[in-house]
Amino acid sequence: MKLPGFATAEATGRYRKRFENRISPEHFHEFQGLALSSIGIGTYLGNHDEETDRLYHDAIVYAVKSGCNVLDSAINYRFQRSERSIATAMNELTGKGFGRAEIIVATKGGFIPYDTVPPKDVRAYFEANFVKPGIANFSDIVAGCHCMTPSYLLNQLDCSLENLNVECIDIYYVHNPETQLGKVSREEFNRRLLRAFEALESAASAGKIRMYGAATWNGFRNEPSAKDYLSLAEMVEMATRAGGKDHHFKVIQLPLNLGMPEALSLNNQQVDGKHLTALEAAQALGIAVMCSASVLQGQLTRNLPPIINDTFSELKTDGQRALQFVRSTPGVTTALVGMKQISHVEENLQAARIPPASWEQYSKLFQTSEAS
Repeated sequence: MKLPGFATAEATGRYRKRFENRISPEHFHEFQGLALSSIGIGTYLGNHDEETDRLYHDAIVYAVKSGCNVLDSAINYRFQRSERSIATAMNELTGKGFGRAEIIVATKGGFIPYDTVPPKDVRAYFEANFVKPGIANFSDIVAGCHCMTPSYLLNQLDCSLENLNVECIDIYYVHNPETQLGKVSREEFNRRLLRAFEALESAASAGKIRMYGAATWNGFRNEPSAKDYLSLAEMVEMATRAGGKDHHFKVIQLPLNLGMPEALSLNNQQVDGKHLTALEAAQALGIAVMCSASVLQGQLTRNLPPIINDTFSELKTDGQRALQFVRSTPGVTTALVGMKQISHVEENLQAARIPPASWEQYSKLFQTSEAS
């Protein structure tokens, strides 16, 4: 039987209280009435095998028991195995006194997912699983890997509900929608995105999701002249067209780390005539920001410049300092980091014992950069 319910203000508040004597109160951020941990666990990397399934299961259980209540995945991660690892972990957690409503579950749809292992014949796989059942046509596929038609997204949502073994997903993202812009016109893209949002509004009305958004890689980090640039204000306007003023478009995901600072540094968004960064635009529009690649898939866990050590001297490792940079950035709700080893969860959540850096402390990074 699927786990009923969804994350609630009361339950996530109760979750926060579990850790009030163990980690910093500022570790949790409020959004839409929910208490979300400032560090979330990602499930992207890893082999498609039972050993990695077990590692993710154990890491997720340990993370939730240690103060991390944001779980992030996508149906295509590890050929659907990452979502299924979350399901087994949540099943164990509910048996240990952690309620479904204490945990924020996020996943994504858009890329074509294989099932458990890569198929020998990709075209035959797609035809059997999507074309013949009437879910999508070959003409709906962009770049050989991406689709966001309403019927396809709703099918993927239903599959994710099965994989995750839940009745409702808290956050559902259209996965890298800018992929479409490499092949279709801006006008056609906007039409497709509007139809996708209309489908997700219907899913919210049906109780299958609580909110939705866009998980991106390049879209919100590029210059407006780039072919795959995304305007957040235009997305919100589209969501309003799809769902009215009470639409459910509430979250975006984008990369932010010491090596990819564009969300913080590039004024590429426009809201009410003002040129803003993606983070500033999100704040102005009431959109939460989840940041992916917080340690850049492990590349920022060693050999960081001395200024990073000096600025975040209360932390012991470069990985913790890289994570502290993201979770301390104004406008960031949660810094996501891939963790499939309990030792990595333990190290990363040491950062939760202290508050995010103050602006005075954080801004030293930029003062030093300007001085040099």
